[in-house]
Amino acid sequence: MNLVTQSLFLVGFPMAAAVLGSIIAAFKPPGPQLSSAIQHFAAGVVLAALAGEVLPELRAEGNLGFAAAGFAGGAGVMLALGALGRKIDRASPVTGSLPAGLLVAVGIDLLLDGLLVGLGTVLGARQALILTIALTIEILFLALSLTVGLKGRGLSGVRAGSMSSALGLLTAAGAVGGAFFLGGASGEVLAVVLAFGAAALLYLTVEELLTEAHEQEETVLLGAMFFLGFLVIYVLGAL
Repeated sequence: MNLVTQSLFLVGFPMAAAVLGSIIAAFKPPGPQLSSAIQHFAAGVVLAALAGEVLPELRAEGNLGFAAAGFAGGAGVMLALGALGRKIDRASPVTGSLPAGLLVAVGIDLLLDGLLVGLGTVLGARQALILTIALTIEILFLALSLTVGLKGRGLSGVRAGSMSSALGLLTAAGAVGGAFFLGGASGEVLAVVLAFGAAALLYLTVEELLTEAHEQEETVLLGAMFFLGFLVIYVLGAL
């Protein structure tokens, strides 16, 4: 099984999560407490994947300068996109219009998530599996959140869910592209791409997942969900 075929198989899981999250949110969206619990859990999962798989791999590559450049580039792009998205959404009416900033931000997130799945197949089977599990859970939340946001703009549940599911195709594009173009890439290129993706995931976790999760009153159970998500990925990585 070549790298592209592997990435196509693995990316099916986050794509299925996008469809599932869209359907749930379209017809029976979770309440605020459950949404916050999912966000806490997803944040723990993504941070565990970063701390246990992505960052150690970057250190092992030994290309510190390239990794630092990729991380700085990823952080700069995500901060700029976040600012642009907020500006676009402030300039558009609230009801009856599509939140362009949100759609662009989620689309780029999904593309980068897919890229990391494809990159995982290049790095090795264990890294590919852990990244796929982490990103599947994260994308489930993204689909839930996006569908609820679109419904809040006046879209029907079916239309909102369909748009969220369709955006999930970007994950497949990123995975196939990552496996195809990075299969024979040098260590320097891999370091740049991996660091860029790490910065994007860190931005998503800190600025999106945890920020929205803390809009609800914090409880012991909600806080525990973060550590549970982290522990699950840590244990899977150690097995």
